[in-house]
Formats: sequence, C-alpha cells, structure tokens
Amino acid sequence: MLRVLLVEDQEIVRQGLKVILEQDDEIAVTHQAGNGQEALAVLEKHMIDFIMMDVRMPVMNGIEATRKIRERWPDVKILILTTFNDEEYAVQALREGANGFLLKTSESSKLIEAVHSCMNGGLTIHDEVAAKVMPRLLQRPKSVRMDVELSERELAITKLVGEGMTNKEIADELYLSIGTVKNHITQILQKTGMRDRTQLAIYAVKHNISEM
Repeated sequence: MLRVLLVEDQEIVRQGLKVILEQDDEIAVTHQAGNGQEALAVLEKHMIDFIMMDVRMPVMNGIEATRKIRERWPDVKILILTTFNDEEYAVQALREGANGFLLKTSESSKLIEAVHSCMNGGLTIHDEVAAKVMPRLLQRPKSVRMDVELSERELAITKLVGEGMTNKEIADELYLSIGTVKNHITQILQKTGMRDRTQLAIYAVKHNISEM
C-alpha cells in the first residue's frame, strides 16, 4: 500500500483528491497538510512514500518544500499538482527534484497513473507544460561533467531513462533485476555529477544518447 501525503491549502481540494486517489486499491491517503511546513512536520513523524503537493501555499510554498524534502528524504516521490500553468514554477520544481508536474485540469485517471509512474521511477509532466519547460531544462546544468566515460551497460540504461522508461521497464528490457538497474543509475549519477533521475533523462536527450 502506497502511503500518500496531500499538501494543499484548500481542504475541499484535498478531500476531492483523496476520493480520486483512493479509487485505486493500492493507494492510501494517510496524511494531509495545508502547507510545506506542515508537510515537513508530517514527514518527521510518519513514513510517507509519495507526496502530491500544490505550488502556491501560505507559510512555505511547494518549491521550497520540495527542496527541503529532497535534501532530507531523498527517497520520497513528489508530484507537483497546481492550477497555474507557469513555466517558471515547473522549471523550479523539476530542478529542485520533483518527480512530476501536473495541472489540476488533469483527468482523475491521469492523477492515479502519475502516482504509479513516479513510484516506478518515471517523470510525469503535463503536456501543456512540457512544451514550455523542456527547452530550458535541456540547458546544461553547471554541475554536470561532460567528459565522463560510461560503460556500454550504463549508456544503455541512460538511453532508456531518456526515453522515459521506469526502472521496472528498463529491467525487463535489459533482462536485469530492478535492484541492478537502481545500482547502475546511482553509479551513473555519481559519475556525471547529476543530482537525480530528472537531470539524467535531460542529459540523455541533450546529448542524443536517447537516439543511439
């Protein structure tokens, strides 16, 4: 059972999202919070697998909360869900380590699908947002090393990450265990100096690895 934390300052929206997400038997909304600071307090005391979080909130917004959560709880998946189709919000959220960015206009089925995709290592970006943010995300991060040598296996995995595959899909494609794929991705991130899977996917597209 996936333990989900909803972070949204409007209670009526939280309740609606809870009803939608719990249509899936594998998802349980175990906690709710009205802002980023409250979300941090929940994480201090409870085990959470997935966070669905708004951007604009009082006290602490979703961007700042994403940064703090990623620093302290790197394994928790974060999906930003917002009303605002704002390029800057999306870029900031993804660069801070969010695993996806969706608009509240998304269909119910898309929200549930996004939860599972993020949990499996995927990156979900709303179509309307992706067209705006991808050019900026493809800019080379300053911390990334471009002179590294990746093994044939590492290149293959990087290519599939760039194609948007989850860890399970990569494992099936390359006849590896999910644990082996995770270990390879960790090594690739260390070699390249990249922070997370999002940057790795962008790296693969930027350098045409996904077309090899």
